[in-house]
Amino acid sequence: MTGKLAPPRKKNPQLRQRVPTLPPQARSRAALGLTAAAARGAFELQHCAECGTVQYPPRDACAACLSVDLLWRATARDGQIIAETRIHASPDSYYRERLPWRAGLVRLAAGPTVLAHLHGEVGRGDRVRMDLKLDKAGQGVMIALPQQRTPDMADDDVLRTLTAHPKHRRVLITDLRAPVTRPLIEALLKAGAAHVFVGEAESWRRGSDHASIAGLDKVSVLPLDVTDATSLKKLAAEIGGKTDILINTARHVRPGGVLGADTVFAREEFETNALGLMRLAQAFGPAMAGRTADGVNSAVAFVNILSVHALSADPHYGAFSASQAAALSISQTLRAEFRASGLRMINVFSGPTDDEWHQPLPPPKVAPKALASCVVEALCEGLEDAFCGDVAKDLEERWRRDPKVLERELQGGGA
Repeated sequence: MTGKLAPPRKKNPQLRQRVPTLPPQARSRAALGLTAAAARGAFELQHCAECGTVQYPPRDACAACLSVDLLWRATARDGQIIAETRIHASPDSYYRERLPWRAGLVRLAAGPTVLAHLHGEVGRGDRVRMDLKLDKAGQGVMIALPQQRTPDMADDDVLRTLTAHPKHRRVLITDLRAPVTRPLIEALLKAGAAHVFVGEAESWRRGSDHASIAGLDKVSVLPLDVTDATSLKKLAAEIGGKTDILINTARHVRPGGVLGADTVFAREEFETNALGLMRLAQAFGPAMAGRTADGVNSAVAFVNILSVHALSADPHYGAFSASQAAALSISQTLRAEFRASGLRMINVFSGPTDDEWHQPLPPPKVAPKALASCVVEALCEGLEDAFCGDVAKDLEERWRRDPKVLERELQGGGA
């Protein structure tokens, strides 16, 4: 059984500090299919359309019949460890800092034998459940997990390096007034977060949940305005070196298309939803990127909550959809810039949320508590893209199938 993860000791600045390094990241184009599946929490392998053979490692032609018609499909996760080894020496700088490291061969029920990292609770001969995770280099790797979840399974050293679990980490949530903030605080603390910082803009305004949130144990409310670079720089100077996970909940929503839209509201949407994300990254990103190898409470993730209409616009929320598409593009750029440090950029795509600006829309809508659960699950699983709610999952599936067809459907040109 995995032992409980102990809280980190106070850091001694006189001791040697671990510098962020990355595991080997070279991959073939075919192998990036593993990365794409891991990013959204799927377990997929190539299946030959001609003879049905499941492929591993990923390749350009079937190992059995040489067909090039290989399709990525969901694959059974069951397997059995047939060999294991413990690596005690490595020329690679990433693994040299983390030895010994266990790896093994797993024969999948689907057919192929795969090379995988091993969870501490499994060994040779064990039946296991396979999973695809993103490593620090952002590439898909396999890990063999116990078939049944155990109480402290997430505390395993190897699994923790492949996720962004909030246990013993300090989290910054950017907007106290967002409906998701209170349930998100509760979910993070339940998951073991050490402390939650909550940003509040224009604290003089009435109607916020300031008093009850500020009174919570392990929670601090601090001034933060994503539209004010000075506010962000000041707060980053105070807690930037303590922030392990940043969750951007700030957003500005107004219904309406583009032709008749008030550009003042549209400008506010872009200032908050797109440029606000950019300012947050500029203020907190460098300090977080420098602490990705900082032990138990290392910096691990930058989370942005987006509307699923960042993928394909909702004409009834035209300017808002455009600001979400801009934010998605910014987050993809940030993902590339954070790559060298191993800091994970997570996008949580939500369907219409249960708030005042989506009142005219019929159900199903995403409740704040459900959205909070999706965010924490994305952290615990180490995802890059998570989709929350029935609408978001449906639109993602249709978008993957054919973006142009989805565009026409959203414009009223299809069922």
